[in-house]
Amino acid sequence: RALLAVKPLSRLRILVPMIADVGELIRLRERIEQLAGEMNLAERPQLGVMVEVPSAALLADQLAKHADFLSIGSNDLTQYTLAMDRCNATLASRIDSMHPGLLRLIAITVEGAKKHGKWVGVCGAMASDPQAVPVLIGLGVAELSVSPRLVPEVKSLVRGLSRRHCEEEALRLLALGSPQAVRGRVMELWPGV
Repeated sequence: RALLAVKPLSRLRILVPMIADVGELIRLRERIEQLAGEMNLAERPQLGVMVEVPSAALLADQLAKHADFLSIGSNDLTQYTLAMDRCNATLASRIDSMHPGLLRLIAITVEGAKKHGKWVGVCGAMASDPQAVPVLIGLGVAELSVSPRLVPEVKSLVRGLSRRHCEEEALRLLALGSPQAVRGRVMELWPGV
């Protein structure tokens, strides 16, 4: 009710974490509709899903049918995809968001969202990683949620990239076998990052 009291409601974005399947989103959308009806509201907020677990990425086309946008939580999606706890000191150093398996999940998420004309953003450490930026753009990510101190650097980087080149190369990166191979190729393609 408090969220639905925000004015103007059409500018509000509600981003729901840890969604694992479309049923959870449908129930939430129904609850918002019920409350909005009780409050006699004509406007509705935008409803987005955090893609933080592999099941959400794999079901992105179903989620995008009922969501207004998707946002990939790169920290959680990376640790759950790689089955490595980022809080475990012995494993944390092996966690790399440029793992080809994770990049494939991002590609699946973007393709699923496109089927319904929805956009995908990325938040978390990956969005602020200069080596990841051209890859994310190439995979079709529309928005990067970047650490405030890195906004100027990432903006400058994005302005210097060719979207077409990023798209061509990102697809090739999906075929590589390790995050080290991906990062090595990224450094060859975009030496300034």
